[in-house]
Amino acid sequence: MQPPARVVLITGASRGIGAEVARQLASPDTHVIVNYREKAKRANAVVDAIRGAGGNATALAADITDDVEVAAMMQYITAHFGRLDVLVLNASGGLETDADPGYAMRLNRDAQRRLALLAMPLMPAGSRIVFVTSHQAHFYPHKAVPKGYGRVAASKRAGETALYTMRSEFDHAGIHLTVVSGDGTTGALPTVEAFGTAIANAAVVPSASSIVYIGSADYLMTVA
Repeated sequence: MQPPARVVLITGASRGIGAEVARQLASPDTHVIVNYREKAKRANAVVDAIRGAGGNATALAADITDDVEVAAMMQYITAHFGRLDVLVLNASGGLETDADPGYAMRLNRDAQRRLALLAMPLMPAGSRIVFVTSHQAHFYPHKAVPKGYGRVAASKRAGETALYTMRSEFDHAGIHLTVVSGDGTTGALPTVEAFGTAIANAAVVPSASSIVYIGSADYLMTVA
């Protein structure tokens, strides 16, 4: 079998935006790695859809907050492909509970940075890292966020900032970082297809922008 021209890892790709991005990236010369945490059936359905569209895909389980599982995922990619051309950091959210008040930061900041660090040795010059966020997190704390969303917004913003601090390392390695921010306000959400298209484009189009906004322009106009 001829090796793929592009190897893509998408975190949280068994449903929603991640699954849409995975399906949109389906092509004969791309191998999409569909990362998921628990729902193998959903992840396998995404893989089947990609293969049905003429693409190549693998479902790979790993909780990205678990050091051992993430290391095993990266070892798998190393052993089977020897490289990674695109890393889409999509898995995020992490509503906290009193029992685990630090979960959002572990998911949205620590896990994102660790994945980028582990992926870098596999990523040749010209590779892409795409970080997916919301306007509420991207502009935090300069714009009000919905009630109960503050910790999540802070953790997502911390993850984005952590990646920005690695820009000199990315530049040295020839890796391009793009942040794709979508409007998550009530009634202004971009469609899953539109958000997925923006992320997929950031992963593959030549000369991708460093920041891509998708959704309501009203939100951007009101940001201080």
